[in-house]
Amino acid sequence: MPPPAVELKDVSKYFGKVIALNNVTFDLRKGEVHCLLGDNGAGKSTLIKILSGVHVPDSGEILLEGRVVHFGSPKETLDRGIATVYQDLALVPLMSVARNFFLGREPLKRWGPFTQFDLDYANATAYRELNGMGIQLRDAEQPVGTLSGGERQCLAIARAIHFGAKVLILDEPTSALGVHQASVVLKLIAQARARGIGVIFISHNVHHAYAVGDRFTILKRGRSIGTYPKGGITRNELLNLMAGGKELVDLEKELAALGPASAA
Repeated sequence: MPPPAVELKDVSKYFGKVIALNNVTFDLRKGEVHCLLGDNGAGKSTLIKILSGVHVPDSGEILLEGRVVHFGSPKETLDRGIATVYQDLALVPLMSVARNFFLGREPLKRWGPFTQFDLDYANATAYRELNGMGIQLRDAEQPVGTLSGGERQCLAIARAIHFGAKVLILDEPTSALGVHQASVVLKLIAQARARGIGVIFISHNVHHAYAVGDRFTILKRGRSIGTYPKGGITRNELLNLMAGGKELVDLEKELAALGPASAA
């Protein structure tokens, strides 16, 4: 069996006396959607920032296709094929779709001793790539601000795929979307998996995660409480683990002991 596309082994990260991650092991295979679930403060953001080169782990190892690596910056991880799409998307609303698609990697054409942005190539490429992923643009020169939230997410994901991402980290890509827009993004994630790209899908929404995920890792207070294949856990069991089933049962008992709420 080939080594995982990316792997963390017993990784820990501390911020002063705060333990953000404690001996967490996590791996992602090629052509897999591995969902990372957990409440606020569980350690999800720290984990993806370690994978994307923002933070250096205090202990443990990061392996890329079976080889130990040390990332010193987000640029290094991007150059190695790990692309992260954060919630803010890093898009400029007043700039065109095409210019956002190539932001930081602008295609240039030479005109005598001068170079300039190759607008025709950028427009044609952005239109073709997005159209191939089911995003119907009116015009590649339309401002990004005219796109829906789901279309913006798809633009950011399509951009990462176009530039050769082998591992795609998606930070809450459906959190602010309606049902239809979320379905468009989930279909695009499935397309990325079909292309052999490994996807780490960070989410609070178990329904979205379960629809597209192959495996699920749950973090709680900086620790992994388990990784489960889709065939080994039901949606309701995953919901209970996410919500803290025992804590909810204890809370219901405490509330019942307080008696019914009095009428105003």
